[in-house]
Amino acid sequence: MTIIKKYTLALACASVLGLAANAQAATPANTLIMAMAIDDVISLDPAEIFEITTSEILTNTYERLVTTDPKDPGKIIPQVAESWTISEDGKTITFKVKQGLKFASGNPLTAKDVVYSLHRAIKLDLSPAFIISQFGLNKDNVEKLITAPDDYTVVFSTEETFAPSFVLNGLSSSVASIVDSKLVEEHAVKVEKTEAKPFDTDFGYDWLKRNYAGSGVYSLREWRPNEVILLDRNENYSGTKPAVERAIYRHVKESMSQRLLLQAGDIDVARNLEPGDIAEFAKNSDFNVLSAPKGRTYYLTANQNVANLAKPEVRQAMKYLVDYDAIENTLIKGIGRIHQSFLPMGMFGAVDDKPFKLDVEKAKQLLADAGLKDGFSITLDVRNTQPGVGIAESIQQTFAKAGIKVELLQGDGKLTTTKVRARKHELSLGIWGPDYWDPHTNASTFAYNPNNGDDVEMKTTAWRSTWDIPEMSKETMAAAKETDTAKREQMYHKIQKDFQDTSPFVMLYQQIETVVAAKNVKNFNMVADANYIIEVSKD
Repeated sequence: MTIIKKYTLALACASVLGLAANAQAATPANTLIMAMAIDDVISLDPAEIFEITTSEILTNTYERLVTTDPKDPGKIIPQVAESWTISEDGKTITFKVKQGLKFASGNPLTAKDVVYSLHRAIKLDLSPAFIISQFGLNKDNVEKLITAPDDYTVVFSTEETFAPSFVLNGLSSSVASIVDSKLVEEHAVKVEKTEAKPFDTDFGYDWLKRNYAGSGVYSLREWRPNEVILLDRNENYSGTKPAVERAIYRHVKESMSQRLLLQAGDIDVARNLEPGDIAEFAKNSDFNVLSAPKGRTYYLTANQNVANLAKPEVRQAMKYLVDYDAIENTLIKGIGRIHQSFLPMGMFGAVDDKPFKLDVEKAKQLLADAGLKDGFSITLDVRNTQPGVGIAESIQQTFAKAGIKVELLQGDGKLTTTKVRARKHELSLGIWGPDYWDPHTNASTFAYNPNNGDDVEMKTTAWRSTWDIPEMSKETMAAAKETDTAKREQMYHKIQKDFQDTSPFVMLYQQIETVVAAKNVKNFNMVADANYIIEVSKD
């Protein structure tokens, strides 16, 4: 019986029988088994990945020119690059690539693979492409601006000057992951050219959605949607090999099921436990409770193509119709903290003021000012996992106090994400994790929408909410280009204040990721912007 089948069976048994807490089962010593909700996985192509689960998978399976320090996400360190220099005008960064690197396939990794990967991301122009294209790169100029003069040199140029830290942080993001160009091209297929996609190839996209072409610590063996992601140790990895030979991400949504599996010894780490279950494990010396503040923010978004939601008074009224204290004290206790700004605490430029609290009378007055004193009906899309459903139910109850009747529409992560990306939602609960540890990563998604049309390249979260903000978009880009650190920080403070006053987003909380691990699991490293399994070992 394969490992995957074995643990599929274990999950079924745990759910049906309720395994005893002192069961003697144990996972293999060379395997790390984690239970978590992975239904947000849509694709495994680095040019398309934009979700929480797949961002973690990429961190452990692909490499980039540069990355963030696993101990300090505010610090950029070399990865595939061994060094870099920045031109005097700030428009060109020249990277020297390490020699002797290999992909998991055994193919050599050179500067040409780096350039191919960045060109590919721009030309495919999928959701995360804007992280690179925001530097002024597009399908027409990318081949001129990103070049490889030899096998171990990459020249990355921009037509305007940006803060160097901003550019380097962008190149540390998932979309800048380096793919094996030879392997990917072997699986590329011919496609019909269009005006938007003037290329006769899919750049291996159809294949790479479900397959692997990286050089990271682990390689992808298999992904079964809503079931499992299986990683194997990459024996061609250039750095220190991980102690654990394989890692398995099991799709288990319910906290109770994760709890039973962990107690039974059928998994090593439970990733999505509810506060009550975490509290019970904290009393048991056979398990370790691990916590870390994360960069992920959770929010309610109101689509501005819905007439009632587009009224400024309604946008503000919603912010006074959330019982933040109740949510923090019950639904996210130990796994989150109320935070009402789009920049997470710990990131440069973040503010921690909390101007909103539950105030039904104030909300009613705002609704009356909007001509909606009797309220209105609306739908709310929510991923069918906790604490999301509980938060949605809380919002449903408090909105009703002001006459807003909310119908909850539950779906898996893929369904709700796809709906929001198509701007087909009314209200939706969302999650945003920084793509890199610079304030522009969040500012450019929540406070940037220079073109609110349907056919655009920059499909930010603001765009998905149909929020037309040309002036705020200009301010956001100005902050990205500001090289004076103190001035740049003040610019972000202003943008966040204006966002709180006008946006269709109700910022709810910042995640504190809390997991429970078997006592023999060591060095599961959680930091603000990523989770690393490279140093994990089992006694």
